[in-house]
Amino acid sequence: MPTQKEILKKRIDVASGRVQADVVIKNARIIDVFNHDIIEGEDVAIADGYIAGIGKYDGTKRIDANNRYLCPSFIDGHVHIESSMVAPSVFAQTVLPHGVTTIITDPHEIANVAGTSGIQFMLDDAKNTPLDIRLMLPSCVPATPFEHNGAALHAEDLEPFFNNPQVHGLAEVMDYPSVLHTEESMMNKLTMAQANSDYIDGHAAGLSYDALNVYGSAGIKTDHECSTVHEARERLRLGMYVMMREGSAAKDLTSILPLVNDHNARRFLFCTDDKHLDDLQENGSIDHHVRLSIEHGLSPLTAVQMASLNAAECYGLKTKGAIAPGYEADFLLLDNLEQVSIRAVYISGELQAENGTYAGKPLAAVTPPSSLTQTVHVPALTEQDLSIPLSGERAHIIEVNPNRLITNKVTETVTVQNQTFSPSIERDQLKIAVLERHTGTGNIGLGIVKGFGIQHGAIASTIAHDSHNVVTAGTNDYDMITAVRVLGGMQGGLAVVQGGKTLAALPLPLAGLMSSETDSAVVGKHLREVNDALTVIGCSNAFDPILTLSFLTLPVIPALKLTDTGLFDVSSFSHISIDPLKINE
Repeated sequence: MPTQKEILKKRIDVASGRVQADVVIKNARIIDVFNHDIIEGEDVAIADGYIAGIGKYDGTKRIDANNRYLCPSFIDGHVHIESSMVAPSVFAQTVLPHGVTTIITDPHEIANVAGTSGIQFMLDDAKNTPLDIRLMLPSCVPATPFEHNGAALHAEDLEPFFNNPQVHGLAEVMDYPSVLHTEESMMNKLTMAQANSDYIDGHAAGLSYDALNVYGSAGIKTDHECSTVHEARERLRLGMYVMMREGSAAKDLTSILPLVNDHNARRFLFCTDDKHLDDLQENGSIDHHVRLSIEHGLSPLTAVQMASLNAAECYGLKTKGAIAPGYEADFLLLDNLEQVSIRAVYISGELQAENGTYAGKPLAAVTPPSSLTQTVHVPALTEQDLSIPLSGERAHIIEVNPNRLITNKVTETVTVQNQTFSPSIERDQLKIAVLERHTGTGNIGLGIVKGFGIQHGAIASTIAHDSHNVVTAGTNDYDMITAVRVLGGMQGGLAVVQGGKTLAALPLPLAGLMSSETDSAVVGKHLREVNDALTVIGCSNAFDPILTLSFLTLPVIPALKLTDTGLFDVSSFSHISIDPLKINE
């Protein structure tokens, strides 16, 4: 095994032309992300997985680019692997063909279910993938004290993970009140992160300018929750990086893109945050961001820079994000720059994907412990358990905003029978319930939701951010109860039910979040069957119903959400009654 000094000496020798390169790329149009330029007529020399030089070189192995664009590979600035519903080893094979070779990931989904054992599983399964998976330690497990999850993580639980080179920093800080009031546990996590890393991610949904000052003073320098130009401008003004998110539920890129200009473009990067497997397979990952940005008028070179160099600099990845000497040889060959047509993907100069297909070595998945596969514990339900009493004909309702995580808090007239709420298809008012599934509390939070358009039946999921209890919504109690029963039998997943019959289901037995399948095609097939069933029961096709449902339980994003302990008003950060005539609970 050569020493670091020997590796460096060889790289210098290759750069100077004294020694042949391991690999030389010829006939490429090289994308220069520093000058926003295209370099033609030069070769790229690679030694030991790093770029040694750009000029005239010979190499042991030759790659003929055939006049294609040589592009730095892409970096996803913030992603929850669990949202793809597959384990890291399968996720890697899914995103590599889309040009993503590095991700910054937050495993707080599985951590909310299984604590440190969940984090360790993600690290173990990620370790042998060619995808460079940089893990941020979950900062808010649980997300708030107003719900019940499967674990609680404190600084002393997290700090040992910094001994792992895959761990990069502290993940999105969602509990703003704890930062504002310098709550002891949060201060311990922030100071722990600052002692071990320079990187702390934010989660500033709905926060005011003054609140952003608080975040900035705490060392939080990124946010992926912007949905307007005004919000993005405020964050830039206060020195933050803005992640332009385009996931399966939240699609904010085109809303923010008009703010990007020659003066501020270097402070923007891309992230998917939460993206389902079928969406990744059909539309792509960060390559989709680049295409969408170009379609909406952004310079292709600026879009590539945001997808590569900007993200690398945001996270201090000093040898990533560019085609230049001293940078890792992670690159793409593009047939077409404007359409981001990816012909091949290389990591450290080795082919990993070609023509949209993973081409790397087979990846062996890590077998999860039983503590991760037996996590769904729900009691037998009766219709009485789902009854919502009302003293009048008005109720507080969660209103869905298509393709946004922010909901509206509305008060409307509802159908009441025997002094209890009755779902109305005409008014698009459905019943929604959240059932605690981790520790057997028996908690059931009930509410009313509009915007799904379901005509008959029910949907249910054990993906319910961030505590991941069971969430179900439907037109009638019977189908909702049936859907919950299906999830219990599968130890988690997704279910669509109509008339007491299961139309489609996707088992997710790994913490109730991920499939145990190692073939992403199988998972994608089942997920498409679920989507087809959603159409059968009348769900809106204007957004992803399952992913939208999963975020109706997240009490850190405005305005009205539902947890296992009841209806939650994010603006007041307190529970309220469904019944407007009653004093807030």
